[in-house]
Amino acid sequence: MSKNLSDIMRQAQKMQEKLKEVQEGLSAKTVSASSGGGMVTAEVSGALKLMKIKIDPSVLAASDIEMLEDLVVSAVNEAFKRAQDMVSGEMNKVTMGVGIPGLF
Repeated sequence: MSKNLSDIMRQAQKMQEKLKEVQEGLSAKTVSASSGGGMVTAEVSGALKLMKIKIDPSVLAASDIEMLEDLVVSAVNEAFKRAQDMVSGEMNKVTMGVGIPGLF
Protein backbone atom coordinates (compact mmCIF):
# COMPACT_ATOMS: atom_id res chain seq x y z
CA MET A 1 0.00 0.00 0.00
CA SER A 2 2.78 2.45 0.88
CA LYS A 3 4.45 1.81 -2.49
CA ASN A 4 1.24 2.86 -4.27
CA LEU A 5 0.98 5.98 -2.11
CA SER A 6 4.63 6.73 -2.81
CA ASP A 7 4.03 6.39 -6.55
CA ILE A 8 0.99 8.67 -6.38
CA MET A 9 2.95 11.30 -4.45
CA ARG A 10 5.80 11.12 -6.99
CA GLN A 11 3.35 11.54 -9.88
CA ALA A 12 1.68 14.47 -8.13
CA GLN A 13 5.05 16.14 -7.63
CA LYS A 14 5.93 15.67 -11.33
CA MET A 15 2.58 17.15 -12.33
CA GLN A 16 3.12 20.10 -10.01
CA GLU A 17 6.54 20.76 -11.57
CA LYS A 18 5.06 20.53 -15.07
CA LEU A 19 2.24 22.91 -14.13
CA LYS A 20 4.78 25.42 -12.85
CA GLU A 21 6.69 25.20 -16.15
CA VAL A 22 3.48 25.71 -18.12
CA GLN A 23 2.49 28.72 -15.99
CA GLU A 24 5.90 30.29 -16.54
CA GLY A 25 5.62 29.71 -20.27
CA LEU A 26 2.11 31.14 -20.39
CA SER A 27 3.20 34.37 -18.73
CA ALA A 28 5.39 35.02 -21.78
CA LYS A 29 2.51 34.46 -24.23
CA THR A 30 -0.09 37.04 -25.18
CA VAL A 31 -3.40 37.07 -26.98
CA SER A 32 -5.23 40.03 -28.43
CA ALA A 33 -8.77 40.94 -29.37
CA SER A 34 -10.24 43.95 -31.09
CA SER A 35 -13.58 45.65 -31.32
CA GLY A 36 -15.15 48.18 -33.62
CA GLY A 37 -13.54 46.63 -36.68
CA GLY A 38 -10.08 47.01 -35.19
CA MET A 39 -10.57 50.48 -33.76
CA VAL A 40 -9.62 49.24 -30.28
CA THR A 41 -7.28 46.33 -29.59
CA ALA A 42 -6.46 44.85 -26.19
CA GLU A 43 -3.58 42.50 -25.44
CA VAL A 44 -3.62 40.17 -22.39
CA SER A 45 -0.84 37.87 -21.18
CA GLY A 46 -1.16 34.25 -20.18
CA ALA A 47 -0.71 35.50 -16.60
CA LEU A 48 -4.05 37.25 -17.17
CA LYS A 49 -2.59 40.76 -17.08
CA LEU A 50 -3.70 43.51 -19.42
CA MET A 51 -0.53 44.38 -21.32
CA LYS A 52 -1.57 46.91 -23.93
CA ILE A 53 -4.49 48.82 -25.39
CA LYS A 54 -4.31 50.36 -28.86
CA ILE A 55 -6.87 52.95 -29.93
CA ASP A 56 -7.20 54.08 -33.51
CA PRO A 57 -6.93 57.90 -33.63
CA SER A 58 -10.09 58.09 -35.73
CA VAL A 59 -12.09 56.98 -32.67
CA LEU A 60 -10.76 59.93 -30.72
CA ALA A 61 -11.64 62.31 -33.54
CA ALA A 62 -15.28 61.18 -33.32
CA SER A 63 -15.50 62.69 -29.80
CA ASP A 64 -17.88 59.94 -28.74
CA ILE A 65 -16.53 58.99 -25.32
CA GLU A 66 -19.32 56.51 -24.61
CA MET A 67 -18.60 54.59 -27.83
CA LEU A 68 -14.89 54.52 -27.02
CA GLU A 69 -15.59 53.21 -23.52
CA ASP A 70 -17.82 50.47 -24.95
CA LEU A 71 -15.16 49.48 -27.50
CA VAL A 72 -12.46 49.32 -24.82
CA VAL A 73 -14.61 47.18 -22.52
CA SER A 74 -15.55 44.86 -25.36
CA ALA A 75 -11.95 44.40 -26.55
CA VAL A 76 -10.60 43.86 -23.03
CA ASN A 77 -13.30 41.35 -22.12
CA GLU A 78 -12.72 39.34 -25.29
CA ALA A 79 -8.93 39.41 -24.80
CA PHE A 80 -9.32 38.12 -21.24
CA LYS A 81 -11.64 35.36 -22.45
CA ARG A 82 -9.10 34.31 -25.07
CA ALA A 83 -6.29 34.35 -22.50
CA GLN A 84 -8.34 32.25 -20.09
CA ASP A 85 -9.11 29.78 -22.88
CA MET A 86 -5.40 29.59 -23.72
CA VAL A 87 -4.48 28.96 -20.07
CA SER A 88 -7.22 26.36 -19.70
CA GLY A 89 -6.10 24.55 -22.84
CA GLU A 90 -2.48 24.41 -21.74
CA MET A 91 -3.36 23.25 -18.24
CA ASN A 92 -5.66 20.56 -19.64
CA LYS A 93 -2.70 19.17 -21.58
CA VAL A 94 -0.79 18.73 -18.32
CA THR A 95 -3.68 17.41 -16.24
CA MET A 96 -5.01 15.31 -19.13
CA GLY A 97 -8.44 16.85 -18.73
CA VAL A 98 -8.79 16.01 -15.04
CA GLY A 99 -10.44 19.01 -13.41
CA ILE A 100 -8.42 20.12 -10.41
CA PRO A 101 -10.44 22.67 -8.38
CA GLY A 102 -8.78 26.05 -7.99
CA LEU A 103 -6.00 25.29 -10.46
CA PHE A 104 -7.12 27.63 -13.23
